Amino acid sequence: MKSVRVQDVTFVSGMVELAGSLRVPVEADLAVAGVVLVGGSGPADRDNGTYFLPIQQHLVEAGFAVLSYDKRGVGQSSGDWRTATMDDLAADAGAALSFLRAQPEVQPQAAGLFGHSEGGWVALRASAARDDLPWVVTNSCPGVSPAEQERYALGNHLQGLHGDGHPEIRSTLTLYDQLTEAGRRNAQFPTAQQLVDNAGAPPGLAYYWGDVDERLWLFLKRKQDHDPTPDLLQLRCPHLALFGGADKTVPVADSIRIFAAAACHSARPHRATLTVEVFPGGDHRLQVDGSAALVPGYLDKVSQWLANHVTPSTGGSR
Repeated sequence: MKSVRVQDVTFVSGMVELAGSLRVPVEADLAVAGVVLVGGSGPADRDNGTYFLPIQQHLVEAGFAVLSYDKRGVGQSSGDWRTATMDDLAADAGAALSFLRAQPEVQPQAAGLFGHSEGGWVALRASAARDDLPWVVTNSCPGVSPAEQERYALGNHLQGLHGDGHPEIRSTLTLYDQLTEAGRRNAQFPTAQQLVDNAGAPPGLAYYWGDVDERLWLFLKRKQDHDPTPDLLQLRCPHLALFGGADKTVPVADSIRIFAAAACHSARPHRATLTVEVFPGGDHRLQVDGSAALVPGYLDKVSQWLANHVTPSTGGSR
């Protein structure tokens, strides 16, 4: 195992101060490539729970500097992610990238973004229209909107809870659709909560609604119809999209279709190639059988692909 220098760092994004951890290979003789890890939905800290830990370790051992950070309002970071827009979160990722590129051990032109789940949307938004990125990686990132993705995840949860064909599945999904429409009407939280109460607060809905309060409802309304396609069309760098074949949170086949359609669009710059890797048996975190073990071959695939794509884009060529 290679020696790693781990340093707690802070950097500024607009009005918030973000805190994170910088990992650099100690034995690096030359400046190294860099990776910013962007966490998923909710109160994601710099390690995304514990999920990022093996990814951080592997990338550093493969010769990369790695920066991960607490989402605004989480851990040591100021602000509140629930009041943030997708643009705000993308600006945070961009600030993290600028900080990483400023480190003396890092080759600025060889540092890019790796976003997990919601962090994939953030990484795509931060990467869109930039011509100075060598690559972007999305990990279990939906190609569909948050509203569609949440409905898919809720449906799978309900099916596991009740079994195929149970009437509770249809009624709970109908309630979810009513909440989504309430969000589009910009309904206030008491109105949305009344819909849940009137439906008897079906227990399966807790998967989606259990932690929702007024502030989170505002965030969900703001985010629910986010469309990643415009960002995909503006990419000017290679894109690696990673998925688990057994992901019950993200509609993988639909997401791949959308990513591929964007890559085939005439408006997409020629450098924005798309590489898709699906790991059979992998769940939303590319783990196997409910364990913390990552799918075999996953880490090597990531580091090898990154090593082959460290050359930055040369601009907005088509």
